[in-house]
Amino acid sequence: MGMSVAEAVRTLDDEAAKKMKRLIERGVKIPPQPRVLEELRKHLQRKEFDIRLLSRVINQDAGITAMLFKVVTSAAYKQHQPFETVEQILHAVGVRQTFNLVQAISLAAQGDLKKNPQVYEAFWARSQAVAQLAMLIADERIAVCNIFPDQAYLAGVFHDCGVLLLMQRFSSYCAEMHLGEPGRWVELAEEDSKFSADHCVVGYIVARHWHLPDFICDAIRYHHDIRELGMHASRTMVAILQLAVDIYYRDQRVANPEWEQVKDEVLPELGMSDDGLLEFVDVIIERFHAGQH
Repeated sequence: MGMSVAEAVRTLDDEAAKKMKRLIERGVKIPPQPRVLEELRKHLQRKEFDIRLLSRVINQDAGITAMLFKVVTSAAYKQHQPFETVEQILHAVGVRQTFNLVQAISLAAQGDLKKNPQVYEAFWARSQAVAQLAMLIADERIAVCNIFPDQAYLAGVFHDCGVLLLMQRFSSYCAEMHLGEPGRWVELAEEDSKFSADHCVVGYIVARHWHLPDFICDAIRYHHDIRELGMHASRTMVAILQLAVDIYYRDQRVANPEWEQVKDEVLPELGMSDDGLLEFVDVIIERFHAGQH
C-alpha cells in the first residue's frame, strides 16, 4: 500500500504541513491509487516478476494499456520498437521501468474532465509534452545524469499534478492563475496569496501517497526551487524538468520567464554549457516530433 495522506503530510516541515492540512480541510482531494497499481506493487514487493502475470494485470485496464503503447513509441525507446504486446514492453523496457510508466499514466487517468474539458485537455497536453521531453533529455544525458527515461517521465507527469488538484477544488483557480494564456503558468507567490496553497507541496503529497521514489518526491516539491537541493539525484531531476519545460516553450515559440533565473543552475547540473544548448535543444525537439507520429 502507499503511504497514507496523513503520513505523507508528516514528512513536510511545519509551515508546509499546516498549509497542506488546511487545504485538505478545505476539500482538496488527494487521488487514491488505481487498483491496477496496487496489484502490480504487490507482485513487485514479492519479487514476482512473472511477465505474463504482470501483463495480465496491466491489460485489465484498457485505458492505461492504450496510453502505455503511446508512451513507448517515444524516441527514447526507439531501439525496442515496434511493440505488439504488453509482455514485449515488460521484456524490453524492464519491469520496474514499465511500472514507473504505468504509475505516471494512472495519474493522467484521474481528473474530472466533465467540469472544464478544454482546460483539462490543455493541462494534460502540456504535462505529457513536458514528460516526453524530460524522457528524451534523460535518454540523451544518461551517462552524465544517471536518471532513466522512465523516471524522468514519471517526474514529468507528476511535477505539476498539484495544479490539477487545485483546479478541481477552486473554480476561480484557472482564471486567477492565467492558465489558459500562452506562456503563462502558476506564479508561486500569487498562488500563495490568493489560495494559501502551493502546488509543489500538493504534488509532493500525491507523490508520497502513491509511493514514488523519494528523490522524485523531492524533485516535485522543489521543481521551482533548484537551489534548495544539494548535489543528488533530485537536483538532477529538477534540472531535467526545468530544461524540458524550457524546450516545451521554445517549441511553442513562447518566452519562458523562469529560464533566465534557473539556467545557471540547470546547465552545469546536466553537464552542459550555454554554447552547446541550442544544438541540444534542436536534437530533442527533432526526436520529440519524430515520436509524435
